[in-house]
Amino acid sequence: MSLTNLVTWLRERTAFSVLSEEVIEAIAQVMSEKIVSADEILVKEDTPVKNLYILAKGKLESDRTSQTSNAWAISWLPGAIIHLQELLFNQPVQRTIFSRSECRLWVIPGAKFQELSEKYPEIIQKFAPELAKELAQLSSQLSYEQDRQVILRPYLVTKARRGIVGKSRYAVRLRQKIKQASGDRQSVLIFGEPGLGKDNIAALIHFGSPYRREPIIKLDCSKIQASGAELFGRVGGKPGLIAALDRGTLVLNNIQELDKELLSPIAELLKTKTYKPVSRSGENVKPIESQARIIMISEKKIPEIDPHAERLLKVPPLRVRKSDIADQMAYYLSLISRAKGIKKPRITPEAVRQLQAYDFPNNLSELENLIQRAIVQAAGAKELTEEIVWPSQSKKKQFRVNLLNNYPRLRHFLRSPWWPDRLNYGFTLTAFAIVVALLFLGPQTRDKNFALNLFWAWWWPLVLIGFPFVGRLWCAICPFMIYGEITQKLSLWLVPRQLKKWPRQTAEKWGGWFLFGLFSLILLWEELWDLENTAYLSACLLLLITAGAMIFSAIFERRFWCRYLCPIGGMNGMFAKLSMTELRAQQGTCSAECTTYQCYKGGPQKGEGMATNGCPLYSHPAQLQDNRDCVLCMTCLKACPHRSVEFNLRPPGIELWTSHQPRSYEVALLLLLLDAVFLHRLPEIQSQLGLSLDLSNFWTHFGVAIAALSLPAIFPMLVHLVMKGYYQLTNKIKPKRFLELAYGYLPLVLAANLAHYLKLGLGEGGRILPVSFATFGLNGESLPVLVAHPAVVAFLQGTTLIAGVITSMWVTQRIARQSFKLLLPQYLGIVVLAATFWQIIVGW
Repeated sequence: MSLTNLVTWLRERTAFSVLSEEVIEAIAQVMSEKIVSADEILVKEDTPVKNLYILAKGKLESDRTSQTSNAWAISWLPGAIIHLQELLFNQPVQRTIFSRSECRLWVIPGAKFQELSEKYPEIIQKFAPELAKELAQLSSQLSYEQDRQVILRPYLVTKARRGIVGKSRYAVRLRQKIKQASGDRQSVLIFGEPGLGKDNIAALIHFGSPYRREPIIKLDCSKIQASGAELFGRVGGKPGLIAALDRGTLVLNNIQELDKELLSPIAELLKTKTYKPVSRSGENVKPIESQARIIMISEKKIPEIDPHAERLLKVPPLRVRKSDIADQMAYYLSLISRAKGIKKPRITPEAVRQLQAYDFPNNLSELENLIQRAIVQAAGAKELTEEIVWPSQSKKKQFRVNLLNNYPRLRHFLRSPWWPDRLNYGFTLTAFAIVVALLFLGPQTRDKNFALNLFWAWWWPLVLIGFPFVGRLWCAICPFMIYGEITQKLSLWLVPRQLKKWPRQTAEKWGGWFLFGLFSLILLWEELWDLENTAYLSACLLLLITAGAMIFSAIFERRFWCRYLCPIGGMNGMFAKLSMTELRAQQGTCSAECTTYQCYKGGPQKGEGMATNGCPLYSHPAQLQDNRDCVLCMTCLKACPHRSVEFNLRPPGIELWTSHQPRSYEVALLLLLLDAVFLHRLPEIQSQLGLSLDLSNFWTHFGVAIAALSLPAIFPMLVHLVMKGYYQLTNKIKPKRFLELAYGYLPLVLAANLAHYLKLGLGEGGRILPVSFATFGLNGESLPVLVAHPAVVAFLQGTTLIAGVITSMWVTQRIARQSFKLLLPQYLGIVVLAATFWQIIVGW
């Protein structure tokens, strides 16, 4: 372009037209042409001004990225002079400038333009007042924007958290609806179940619209003042949020919780796009037009509001989008792994299938928290299995009373150092050593050895009586595991190393059969070598179980022996199912709030949660289906910062017909303990059957003991076969499996074992004082003795058996959930067994 044409263009197209011909010609002489590509940054804010630019062709935009105010945003069109203000007032670059299309610019070096300004004072005289006015306007606008930001800041939504994940038709349709809603300014009502991220969908609509640069605020309707002053402002007072929002987006979250007094003003706002500031009573107020877009979020229909919403957007629950669960899980895994700086674990197909079978009442929020919990619980594992990825099952809380809430002192005691650590290491540890020493060194018969009397006449009856009340409580103060823990700590101190992880699959498959076999051997040993009346052999039995706990504690982490291999623990876990108490956790709290899972993993103090090493049996209280794997050590209660753990009073044995999972080795142990009653009563059986077997002969005694430990267990199996035949004759439906119905005998088995040991407890337990003196060679014949009359013992034994029969019938009925007539064979089997027990225990 020639100099003449350039001068003409500057005079006709730019603000330099106010200058004289001489000045314009001088400016034109120092100009050079520059081409800038699309989407290129021309200059950055807060940098020294190098050039004056005049846009000849194309489109430029500018903004101050360090500010949120829209006052700095400018679009430049051809003829615009850029950086004139900065050069005249010696300022740095005020805005970052970038090209929206290919641009042709005229460039004047900054130093040259300043020389021209000094040479021609006319430039400053003409432009300085105009620029000063612009600066004043900008300052006023920035002040307004600053006040506006102060009002809106507590409610601002800065970004959408995520898009809509998934490929199902529901996800595709939801994305389409969001896109449609983003294209206009109509009011929107988003409704659906809790946990669907409806507020995030509102953010997606706003940030996908042409007004994305305007602010978006979210208000919780349950917290809005009943007067509405916060929203609408007051006459002659502080402006409300709607006024400050201008053309932004107002999100009313949980509109179903809006105060009834505000329903009418909000409906009017939706219908007429106007509102009235709050005024004094009787004051006439002119309506104000609102420029804001309204998006409402609700979990249910609101008759006063819904008809006025211009667009409805229903969010489908996760239970109808099961095909999206895998994609949603992968998204959360990537998000959480990236935030934690760990490698993304793989989730097994079995775990995905388990979650797809769950309905997720809390939808996406529950799934996200579940994945977060699983990652924490996995502790760096390469994959998440179905054992770790467990959903929050919505269990009924009927017939349960949380004793920790009703009795705060009980909660305080169970969270104190006294339970169980001080009790264990201050008393049980020493007492057990003394008992074992007395069994080895003291007199060898029960009538003269305090420890032997304590073990057989006190411990066995008390622990059996305790099962219906406190379940597996004995395991919390068990001396076997105390010595196991000490061995574990000492071995790690002497030989620092990493203890082995539990071989869970192998232990679940074979551990129960191991303890069944060990229990069988113990019963045979007890019978054939008369452990009840031989002190040193009873000590050997205690040391044998203690040795198992110590050996496996030195190899595996936590209490592997207690959970899978201990014969006493196996019996305790089975009978604990009948308990009227249980330790559980509020699954909704664990699933929605907990992120550390210290009750399971252990960890430092958090809130009211104490520092612990985690559950010794690797059980999460929210995962417990029965009492089998809870030793009531209360580690989870101490570790939980959310007060989620409960110690409930419940109907005895309720888990047997609700959440129970039958196990074959557990049924085998149940039948073994049924056989054990017959084994303990061999002399009575001989007398009843008129046999004259020489039980003093080892092999004869051994053969009879084997028969006693095997033949009675056949009877319940025969009863089940009869019942199957009975079903075929009377009904087309099949009975439940023997594996399930066998648990109906559990109360009777417990009652029979208790009835057997009541004779020892009531007949010999009260002799503890003279026996204690006799242990140390003293004469205690004058000391008080408290023993029950044989008739009282017989009455209590009979009462126990009757209670066992009634409870067994009731449990069988609840497990089978069939008519009395169809279950008649098993009821008759229970009565026959009870009559047999009566005959050999109580006598006629």
